[in-house]
Formats: sequence, structure tokens, C-alpha cells
Amino acid sequence: MRTPLMAGNWKMHKTSAEARELAQAVRERIAPASDREVLLCPPFTAIPAVAEVLSGSPIRLGAQNMHWEPKGAFTGEVSGEMLRDLGCEYVIVGHSERRHIFGEQDEILHRKVKAAFRAGLRPIFCVGEMLEERDAGKEREVVERQLRNGLAGLTEQETKVLVVAYEPVWAIGTGRTATPDVAQTMHEHVRTVLADIWSGPIADGIRIQYGGSVKPDNVASLMAEPDIDGALVGGASLDAESFGRIVMFPSS
Repeated sequence: MRTPLMAGNWKMHKTSAEARELAQAVRERIAPASDREVLLCPPFTAIPAVAEVLSGSPIRLGAQNMHWEPKGAFTGEVSGEMLRDLGCEYVIVGHSERRHIFGEQDEILHRKVKAAFRAGLRPIFCVGEMLEERDAGKEREVVERQLRNGLAGLTEQETKVLVVAYEPVWAIGTGRTATPDVAQTMHEHVRTVLADIWSGPIADGIRIQYGGSVKPDNVASLMAEPDIDGALVGGASLDAESFGRIVMFPSS
């Protein structure tokens, strides 16, 4: 049984004071639950404040990006070791905005995934197609390429803490959401590719999140699908009441 991972990606929002307030509100609204894991990923500058608020709670702390080297002359970058030092357990790698706005390619993302493991972080590796790729019928090809290139050479031990997030780029921040059937079809494809890379049992143990305009009113139907193991929530995670409702979706 895969424990769902419900993650809030705050993107470039919240000062330290605002992040502290939001993290406290989230902590107060989320009841401890053994059947799901909760994660907050604030911007770099707010990580210490959020770490302080979350201390002693079951809510995990993560970051939104990292560099592939542990140190060096990389102005403006942050290493995995720095994130671990601040208390992060997870790091998002290859979010669609990193791929399509900042031009991060498969080779760079593969280096980041390996660096995350070296730093003792659990990577959430994001894959997903753009609207024109889906319209051209290439969504499976695109996602498979991203998986094979980004996750090449991982050990079986590393796969035990790996998380994959499927993000239909056309459904992020647009108000459009893939139907549960569409999302499940792609999640099943992701798991099939993972099984081909490693094995069926390994693939069955990897959590695959859905990230694409997850809201309180659609989360339960998405989470009811057999291959959807959590949510990577963007805009809705910036409101404690909304995120709390998403996190505490009724489970069967």
C-alpha cells in the first residue's frame, strides 16, 4: 500500500513572515493521519521560518529546486547539502516551470536527481506534456523520454524513496484539470515505464503524484484512481483552508 503524499508548492510566494503565518495555519488545520503524508515546499528564503513552525509536527519540509553540485562558483544557486542543513527532506526536480521557463533539459535534471540522493534528499521528479504535445498525440512519448533520461542509473535503494509527479502542463495554473480517467491513464503509463526500467514490484512501490490544478472539489475523485498516490498542489496550497481540505480528503 502506497502512502499518499500531499505536497504544497508555494512557488515564488510569501515573505518569511507570511510563510510563517501560512505554515502555522496549515499545521492547525491538518489533523495527524497515518494514511497520508503532508509536505510543504516554501521558497528558499522562507525555509528556516517554516522549519521552525513545523518543528515537532508530522508535516515534512521540502524545497522547490536545487543545484547539482554540493558547492562551487554558482552565483545564485542552492545545493542539496544546504537544503538538508535547513531541515529539508524533499526537493522538487524538473517542475514544468523549470523545464519550460528556465530551459532545464533532461541531462541537467538527471544530474539534479542524483545530487539529491547524494545529499540525503528525496526527489520529487516531475514529468508531463505541453498542450501541443498532447494535441499531436505525443504525450506518452514525451513522458517516457523524460522518465528514462531523468531517472537513468538509479539504484533499487534510491527508487524506494523516489517520488514521481505527473503534471499535464496544460492544466497548471489554467483552471483546467485532467479528468480522473485522463490522469489515471497517464499515471498507469508512468508506472508501466518505471516497470520496464526496473521491475514491476519496484514500480508498484513508487509513489506517483498528480499535479495540475488540484482543488478541494476534485481531489477525492483523483485520489480514488489506483495509480494516483498524492497531489503536488500549487495555487490552492497558498490558502490554508483550501489546502487543508485537499490534504484531508476522505479516504475509503
